[in-house]
Amino acid sequence: MTDTGGRVGAVTSAVARQVRELRAARGWSFDELAGRSGVSKGMLVQIEGARTNPSIGTLCRVADAFGVNIARLLEPAEEKAVRVTTADEAPVLWRGAHGGTARLLSGLGEPDLVELWDWRMRPGEELRSADHAHGTREVLYVLDGAVTVTVDGVDHEVRAGQTVEFHADRDHGYRVVGDEPVRLVMVVVTPSGEWDRRTRSRGPRPS
Repeated sequence: MTDTGGRVGAVTSAVARQVRELRAARGWSFDELAGRSGVSKGMLVQIEGARTNPSIGTLCRVADAFGVNIARLLEPAEEKAVRVTTADEAPVLWRGAHGGTARLLSGLGEPDLVELWDWRMRPGEELRSADHAHGTREVLYVLDGAVTVTVDGVDHEVRAGQTVEFHADRDHGYRVVGDEPVRLVMVVVTPSGEWDRRTRSRGPRPS
């Protein structure tokens, strides 16, 4: 997870607090959360201690285990009934090798989990994503350039003005096509409930 200045500290602290509170509310040990999420106990200890900036993949796994979305893990201490933000205020949760970025613009937690992302990728950049929780879907609308979306080993080229929708509970990834930068808007929708990677099953959302 990458950003600049004090934002990194604020995001890291927010994630630490939310993971600590969510784990305590469920009465889970570090071992239990590690088993459910597939994230090592050592990494979880580092996250709760605000001593590391977890990758986007790690945040996805932890959020899935709790039955929340990444946006919930980034929530500040005080929730507002209405929140207006600019794109520059959104945290950068991925940074490509050539300057590309992915910002989590917003997220909703009920009834299903919805995330809104702004992706900007440079030529030569790509991202491979492990499977999300069962039932997760992604919708991408390409604003500029062209991107190859690979799902289950099959490539799909998507150009500016086109939309692609797919099941994201399997291996998938994105890479830039050609020499033009890519900008796309992504919506991720995940059914509610805690996802246990050990049993590949979903439990009910905690009341």
